[in-house]
Amino acid sequence: MLIVTRVSPVDAKLSWHGKAPGAAGRIVEFATEPRGPWTILTYAPLGQTTYRHPDLIPETHFYYRLRPYYGPASRPVDVTLPKGSFTKAEQRQEHDWAPPRTIRRAGVRTSPARRPAATPTDLRAKIMHANGIRFTWTDHAEGERDYLLENRPRGGGSFRPVAVLDPDINSFGLITLPNEKRASYRVRPVTYGERSNIARLTTGERPAGRG
Repeated sequence: MLIVTRVSPVDAKLSWHGKAPGAAGRIVEFATEPRGPWTILTYAPLGQTTYRHPDLIPETHFYYRLRPYYGPASRPVDVTLPKGSFTKAEQRQEHDWAPPRTIRRAGVRTSPARRPAATPTDLRAKIMHANGIRFTWTDHAEGERDYLLENRPRGGGSFRPVAVLDPDINSFGLITLPNEKRASYRVRPVTYGERSNIARLTTGERPAGRG
């Protein structure tokens, strides 16, 4: 059950309860029309039961819903990047290794033995420069809706998605944020469960001094 409350004229707080057996987490989505299009706000771990959506458009209808997502994660790999910020020289590089793609060759392939909810294997992380990592893995899943690349910064809490990829992808390059230079990474094929009820909120006038 999803509930939304207005904590200021342009700030919303979502809360929910209920179980999702076997789920890896929940997607929180919003729209400004009853039938969408829907935009993902966050991938919430199962223990999370609230979300704050701030600084909304004044005097507008907002609609919210939840969806559980399912799928087995690969074994994580730990990555430690060299020190240094994303330099202008690196920004000028073409980064042709970075776009998501499906590679079919020995060692980086889509497995012929595919089945639903199959765990990815052979996850590898290749450091391309001080702020770039190329990930490759073997895809065994069939019928997945998306692939998630997840990370957990060193010393952080739970894994969270940092990229959402199309089905069958098994190569992707990540340009890291500063807190992602020392982190654990894993990939997960996902399918989605039933949608929750839709919770509706109408914002008020923008408070003086905001915006």
